[in-house]
Amino acid sequence: MVVHASQRWDVKWVAGKVLIALLLLVTVSATSESNDTTRVDTSYHDKAFYQHTWPSMKYGWRIIVGSIVGFLGSAFGNVGGVGGGGIFVPMLTLIIGFDAKSAIAISKCMITGGATATVFYNLRQRHPTLDLPVIDYDLALLFQPMLMLGISIGVSFNVIFPDWMLTILLIVFFVGISVKSFFKGVDTWKKETIIKKEARKKSQIDDIGSPEDAAAQYIQTGDPAKDCTNQSRKKISIIENIQWKELGLLFAIWVMILALEIGKNYTLTCSVVYWVLNLLQVPIAVGMSSYEAVRLYKGTRIIASKGDQQPQWQVLQLILLCACGTLAGMIAGLLGLGGGFILAPLFLGLGIPPQVASATSIMAMAFSASMAVVEYYLLKRFPITYALYFVAVATVSALFGQHLVRKVIALLGRASVIIFILTLTLGVSAVLLGGVGIANIIKRIENKEYMGFANLCKYRV
Repeated sequence: MVVHASQRWDVKWVAGKVLIALLLLVTVSATSESNDTTRVDTSYHDKAFYQHTWPSMKYGWRIIVGSIVGFLGSAFGNVGGVGGGGIFVPMLTLIIGFDAKSAIAISKCMITGGATATVFYNLRQRHPTLDLPVIDYDLALLFQPMLMLGISIGVSFNVIFPDWMLTILLIVFFVGISVKSFFKGVDTWKKETIIKKEARKKSQIDDIGSPEDAAAQYIQTGDPAKDCTNQSRKKISIIENIQWKELGLLFAIWVMILALEIGKNYTLTCSVVYWVLNLLQVPIAVGMSSYEAVRLYKGTRIIASKGDQQPQWQVLQLILLCACGTLAGMIAGLLGLGGGFILAPLFLGLGIPPQVASATSIMAMAFSASMAVVEYYLLKRFPITYALYFVAVATVSALFGQHLVRKVIALLGRASVIIFILTLTLGVSAVLLGGVGIANIIKRIENKEYMGFANLCKYRV
């Protein structure tokens, strides 16, 4: 195994990401809670009855504008690998008129629709430079179980955290990730420019290769001397393009955790059975991620999408990566996002090519978001007609966005386009979520509503 020192995983960088994600975790629910506008009883000490606000579905400016925003959010979100939840939730609350919790539930439906369509699209796609699927199944198997565990925790405990956990931290987090992604995009763009120039000079000498192919190869290998092998690839069927064992394991963990979540909804909150079903998810998720982590540690499996630049995995590195997956899921469950706003930048930080980072992040979200949709459906958290309509919008938009961006990348020969789309989506999410959160916190302060911690055992939907 070849280990490049420049490519080794920085433990301090990962620890910093975990710390930032933890700060967001205690803050992110402020936005979720701050949008609660129709509680019958504002005191959380006794009971917390929640009254949903479901506007009637009729043709008008709200539907038109909401559809446009949802279409753009899904297109950019799925291309960037973040799902678009940071755009969906404000759109559903500010434009359509849903209450916060219903908006989060419908947002999950939209994320599931867009992510599922994108996954089916990507199942036929190949790695930009290597003879591999564009989806890195080993990377997904490492993160998805912990992501789903975090989702179940976030969905269950999204009513606990108070408003005074300053929504401004949410803005700082998204802005920080946006800035980091932007500089990552600029750096990739510069590398692509250099390799395109070198490839152009080489093509004048031996008349082989192209700037576009070479630029894509540089993102993967960092070695401009290597020629891309795209021309020598053979067409393979979608059946051959799927790693069925890893995909089967992903489905297995999805079914097991979903079954426990469904069973939990038929028990009394905070009862012994309730906690047993909750705790059973831990060994299932940890066991599956640990199985993949051990294989990576021993070298029996590798993150194949990195090509020759394989790191020498350490125990602490793998633990921190799994912790990031859990925190991403918890945040996603609290705010109705897809979890990709952490996974996609994290994958880029690992040195995964933008196309693979986006495709793998979306696949992990498709499983986790669909689980949340089933839970919200059992809780009767969203109207079916609205959900079906916006799922259709998100699905069509996701397919359109994937097709268009691949055409743009092929035309420009720059995969950094995906990173800039990710940056734009994160930045817009920061403005929308932060603005909505601050506005509603001010409103609750003016109404002198209770803004302390809620009691999970006394909360009723």
